[in-house]
Amino acid sequence: MMSPRTFGKLQHVAALALLGALGGCGYHLQGSGSLPPVLAKTYVASAAPRSDFVSSVTEALRLRGATIVGKEEPGVALLNVTHDDTGQRVLSVSARNIPREYEVYYSITFSLQVGGQKLIEGETLVVTRSYTYDETQVLAKASEEEILRRALADDLARRVVRRIQGLGASPTSPAAPGPAQATPAPPGA
Repeated sequence: MMSPRTFGKLQHVAALALLGALGGCGYHLQGSGSLPPVLAKTYVASAAPRSDFVSSVTEALRLRGATIVGKEEPGVALLNVTHDDTGQRVLSVSARNIPREYEVYYSITFSLQVGGQKLIEGETLVVTRSYTYDETQVLAKASEEEILRRALADDLARRVVRRIQGLGASPTSPAAPGPAQATPAPPGA
């Protein structure tokens, strides 16, 4: 049988090993990571400045060290959200033609530029989630839809920030195509 003191030491060693393994495998806390230096000051332009997405992406940029400014200025990065739309669609109906399942979607189109140089051309991202509907729980389902909508906005904000972080150490070079851009096929393919 192991003494409590020995067991405590083993727990301590196991905890240190776990922390070392997490650090070595590339695990980072949410909000960590760095932005290219040109995004030190960023202006987020949107026709819907109070949308869930704009709030989420603004907070995500702040968490990574960017200062969000209130107007476009020379030398300030411009994150332009040209499309910010959310809604729901019916996925399935019952035999009595009552909706049973909905899909909530959130769609954005954004671009990034510093000075006159476009670092990211207009990219569109769409995320969806589905949920079941029960007409006897209308208030609960409306609340569930709102929670899903905010979660989708947070997901999109993380994707946009990862895309920006993907610009790497040389954001002055043309941006590589991201997952939402198509790369033309080579001739003869």
